[in-house]
Amino acid sequence: SQPTSRWGYLLDRERFLGAAMLLPAVAYILLLVGIPFIMAILFSFSDITVGNPNIDGLTLATFERVLGDPVFQRALLNNFLFTFISQGLVIVLANILALTLTRNFPGKWIVRLIILMPWATPIAVGAIGWLWMLDSVYSPIDWIFRQTGLLGMDGLIKNTPNMYWLGEPELAMLSVILVHVWRMLPLSTVILMAGLTSIPKDVKDAVLVDGASFWREYRQITLPLIRPILAVALIFGVIFTFTDMTVIYVLTQGGPINSTQVLASWAYFRGIEGGNLAEGAATAVFMLPVLLGVAMLMLRVASRAEVN
Repeated sequence: SQPTSRWGYLLDRERFLGAAMLLPAVAYILLLVGIPFIMAILFSFSDITVGNPNIDGLTLATFERVLGDPVFQRALLNNFLFTFISQGLVIVLANILALTLTRNFPGKWIVRLIILMPWATPIAVGAIGWLWMLDSVYSPIDWIFRQTGLLGMDGLIKNTPNMYWLGEPELAMLSVILVHVWRMLPLSTVILMAGLTSIPKDVKDAVLVDGASFWREYRQITLPLIRPILAVALIFGVIFTFTDMTVIYVLTQGGPINSTQVLASWAYFRGIEGGNLAEGAATAVFMLPVLLGVAMLMLRVASRAEVN
């Protein structure tokens, strides 16, 4: 019949079929990302609060208050420190693990399973486990340090029985960074393992025939070939870390004295728990330029990798 032939003709056209396949994804993004994003932009230019949910007018006063807030300034600095230090450690350790796990050795699959467990475990559950391990009194890490002479009256690290991991500003920041590295390391390792296994076997055989050392092989052969994959893993990690607040919320809630506060956590505390929706939205909007820049860089790297 006429309708059947018309639909059959449309389904045979690549443009129509491609648009039809993309439509659910576009609708999903518009409903769950686009609308909240537009609302956040409007809120950031207003003085809306939980007590006064009406947008009376658009103004820059909210951004002026947010920029002058010492906690926001500290959170912005912490955001960069938290992101770049943790991702630097993740990339270095992921390279080591990926190179190790692509070798043949007994029990390799068990080791791979153990490495992947932090990513497979819900982050809230994992962070609560770390909250116990970093407890100010009952920390098993402190117990090990005391038994080895690192803590105590004559301790090599501190002359106290406990480290107070989450009670001192420097140790608290170190703790949330290390826990986040523990969380992100498996994903970066898997991405780099995929890049390593994609290296042609004849290239590896040629390196073996030439008798190149491990470091020379890695520097001149392996690293250039996996550089696009490495860049994708790094950029994904930066985006994920820059917008994440789960580890900080569970372990420190931004403390002590806002020493571990980041933009995402401060936007939540200011906007949701504090009831100032305008300042919370303005704080969150400050992440937009950084994320846009990183996203553009990611697309450029992915395009180059596809061409190569």
